[in-house]
Amino acid sequence: MTSAGTTRQSDDNAPAAAVPAGEPAGNGAAEASGPHATQHAGFVHGMAAWAAKHRISPWRGSFADFLEQILPGRAALLARSAHQYLWDMMRWNGHTDDSGRFRCRLFDDELFGIDEAIDRVASYFKAAAAGSEVGRRMLLLLGPPSGGKSTMVILLKRGLEEYSHSSEGALYGIAGCPVHESPLHLVPHSMRADFRASYDAELHGDLCPHCRARLEEQYGGDFLRMPVERIHLSEAGRCGIGTYAPHDPTTADLADLVGSVDLSKVAQYGDEGDPRAWSWSGAVYAASRGMLEMIEILKVKREFLYLLLTLTQEKNVKVSRFPLIYLDETILAHTNLAEFRKFLQESENEALLDRMVIVQVPYTLNYREEARIYRKLILAAAPAFRDVHLDPHVLHAAAVFAILSRLPEADDKEAELVKKLRIYADEDVDDLQPADIRRMRERDKAPDEGLSGVSPRFVINALSHAIISAQRNSLSTMDVLLALKDGIENDARIEPRRKRKWVDYLVLTRKDFYNRWVKADVHKALFVSFEQEAQDLLNKYLDEVEAMLDNRQIRDPITSEERRPDERFLRAVEEKIHISDSGKQSFRQEVVRKAMSAFKRGEAFGLASHAQLHDAIQQYLFEQRRDVLRLVGSAKRPDDDVRARISAVEQRLVDEYGYDAHSAREALNYVTTLLAQE
Repeated sequence: MTSAGTTRQSDDNAPAAAVPAGEPAGNGAAEASGPHATQHAGFVHGMAAWAAKHRISPWRGSFADFLEQILPGRAALLARSAHQYLWDMMRWNGHTDDSGRFRCRLFDDELFGIDEAIDRVASYFKAAAAGSEVGRRMLLLLGPPSGGKSTMVILLKRGLEEYSHSSEGALYGIAGCPVHESPLHLVPHSMRADFRASYDAELHGDLCPHCRARLEEQYGGDFLRMPVERIHLSEAGRCGIGTYAPHDPTTADLADLVGSVDLSKVAQYGDEGDPRAWSWSGAVYAASRGMLEMIEILKVKREFLYLLLTLTQEKNVKVSRFPLIYLDETILAHTNLAEFRKFLQESENEALLDRMVIVQVPYTLNYREEARIYRKLILAAAPAFRDVHLDPHVLHAAAVFAILSRLPEADDKEAELVKKLRIYADEDVDDLQPADIRRMRERDKAPDEGLSGVSPRFVINALSHAIISAQRNSLSTMDVLLALKDGIENDARIEPRRKRKWVDYLVLTRKDFYNRWVKADVHKALFVSFEQEAQDLLNKYLDEVEAMLDNRQIRDPITSEERRPDERFLRAVEEKIHISDSGKQSFRQEVVRKAMSAFKRGEAFGLASHAQLHDAIQQYLFEQRRDVLRLVGSAKRPDDDVRARISAVEQRLVDEYGYDAHSAREALNYVTTLLAQE
């Protein structure tokens, strides 16, 4: 799908059409050397480079080999905890932005407008990696649906997988261990002080029951002969990344987390207490050395929570017939607000909450960032949706409506809501000082802003409906606003009072945002068609200002009579850019100074020489040339000159402002209607 701010996809990106059997290949030779061939070759080259980078280095040897070949110079890296490993992965993917703030590239092109939540998650891992008590707390992401919680966790998991293939993130485990534990667990406790003195690294953890039994039975206790191999984290391979999703609480079993006796192996080993007869399929074992994602964690039974919190705090789990099993992993859970509020109502949950670090992940309140979310979702959709043209304001208008719905309902006037939205989007608001902007950003921000309202999924559903219903491969902003209205009115989940409020927000979006945007586009496109008139107006303004400042008469170019400078004309231009009556003198003096400087340098003083005056002339000219636009929707047939100018405006909207032919015509018709109402 194409929209303003993105490059419209060309046919070069479409898959090559298949040639039916028996048909001539046509210009296949030309295609083989054309853009498709270059694109395909680039993709194949990229795949080869990726495969080379991710080719597994199958190092395998005994623990003695590991101590000699791998450990020297890398002891601190190989002894890292799961929290340290994850934080190092984030730093490996990190960079510092222009403001000096740490940013993780994992999220740059996937999560928009929730930088504060991302910063808090990064701070948690940084503190946990440093050995703080925070590392003994479970991290819980809390927020509304479709707010980015799951995406954040998925990106961290993909980051861990990628990092484990790098030299910096190399991990080693005991070969055949069901929890892929660190080979350093083989170092006897009595020798760990010597290890610390020799390698300046602290060791934690004990062998799992399975490896302890193998060590005794297969190697006679000679831990130097235990096999070690390099491991690569993989969610699909159940190595270092685990995921647990809740199901029916009445049938949920702790075995989903910690495993159970494998009856098929009891006969083989003769004892249910033999570690080899245990099914190590639980999610906590899969996540050992990495991360365990708990989806909708507050829906699980309370005994699940106690087990997970004990694992987080003590780094072990207790199952029947076995001693404590040491597991080092980060538990990252997420849930929605409805479940959290229900959980809060039960007083016995206070102790559990005290052992969690809760990070809120609200919806973004920046409509520009919200629009980036929609663009990402659209580009990931099927070609039938991606190829529909959107006018340049479709996504921003939908985003403004979504942000309005996320602000708490209060007695704020519409003007205050509009100001707040513009400030959240980092726009300059003319009548507000920096102190007022800081107050509205910080002190006036309600604690529950962004925790409810329209989700990105709701907006995308409305967009999809508008695309399916469209008669052409083009959508205007008004098409989408009407689709959102239809979605609100036909959604049985929304109570009537809220429906009315949200429809009012759609009206406010059109009136205070879209009208301003589309008029500005037409202003600019129309302005170029009257460039000579604009330059003449600029020259007239300079002549009038110079005469006014010199306190002299000016000769009228039509009547040749002497007259006073035209103050009404000067103020009509200046008021377009909010120059006050008290500030007009200093503004005029500044313009004349710049004009004189240009003259001394031998340069012409043109429209591009003074940005404010350029805007003022543009708006003044637009007011003066409304008649041309009114002819767009008029039954009266415009003359050739006017028709040529209108066509030029339409073409400029297409070439420079992100419209297509249909949406450009719609924009002109819409602005014409607005002008008729003024």
